[in-house]
Amino acid sequence: MSAPAPSPASAAPHAARAANGNAGRVARFLATRVGLALITLWLLSLIVFAGGQLLPGDIGRAVLGPLADARAVAALNHQLGADRPLVTQYVDWIAHFVRGDMGLSYAYREPVGPFIAEALAHSAKLGLLAFIVVVPLGIAGGVWAAMHAGRWLDRTISIAGLSATVVPEFVSSIVLILVFGVWLRWLPIEATSAPDAGVFEQLRHLVLPVLPLVLVFFGYIARMARAGTVEALDADYTRTAILKGLPRHIVIWRHVLRNALLPTITVAATQLGYMIGGLVVVETLFHYQGIGSLIYNAAKAKDFPMLEAGVLTIGVVYTLANLLADALHVLLNPRLRVRSAE
Repeated sequence: MSAPAPSPASAAPHAARAANGNAGRVARFLATRVGLALITLWLLSLIVFAGGQLLPGDIGRAVLGPLADARAVAALNHQLGADRPLVTQYVDWIAHFVRGDMGLSYAYREPVGPFIAEALAHSAKLGLLAFIVVVPLGIAGGVWAAMHAGRWLDRTISIAGLSATVVPEFVSSIVLILVFGVWLRWLPIEATSAPDAGVFEQLRHLVLPVLPLVLVFFGYIARMARAGTVEALDADYTRTAILKGLPRHIVIWRHVLRNALLPTITVAATQLGYMIGGLVVVETLFHYQGIGSLIYNAAKAKDFPMLEAGVLTIGVVYTLANLLADALHVLLNPRLRVRSAE
């Protein structure tokens, strides 16, 4: 004898408890990710500080020059606190950094924070522009390749994306500069425009620096989108939708893309972190005053507060991008919400 069906009144509390349980599991999963991110940032701060201390050269000598008197160099090192024990220097630096005080630049004798904020804003402009271009392009290329899997179009997109991915940024940047900046003279070589330049003029200066980033990241995103689309096309729910007689474009849009593009979210978010923080080569070649260029110049000048604050800021940006990817992936995928509790 079969059990009686539960009444709507008794089913409502059960549904509410299930919803609360799912929310709690998601919250615990995200809290775990945040905790791991904080541990990662702490380890990164140790590595950054140790790396700055291992750079050859003396801080006072680097600031005052090679001909400065030894007593003046020693006095400056004492004034800057460079002669204190390393543990004391690290604790003092990280305590001030957590409170938002990034220290005083050795080279400019001014607070580091405004320099980092301005450079990060420039890099964000360049990275976001590349992100806006490459994500739709990569997704469209990957989906289109999956829709023609095994044909010449699929092979062309896959080979072109893989070839562009393995070419280093400095090689593609130099080629683009020679072709479009020197020979054809269609685009300006320097990414930095005049202070009073309009929006379109600023975008025109950023076209060449954006192209190497698009070429590098197109292959990654296209491959993830293609793999997810191929898997979704072979899934049972797709075949069921086709057997029901749904039009092809509705099957692709409602059933295939919704499930196929979930892995691409993680890749796209992590690439956003790299685009903003890993632009040293591109910014140096195109004379762009971003965070990568700032870190490079700080390393040359032995400006440790600027160097350490810049690298740790990049780590924070990259970590936040990964956390955003984890949150979106869990919230959009019900299976991961259940699996996160296990």
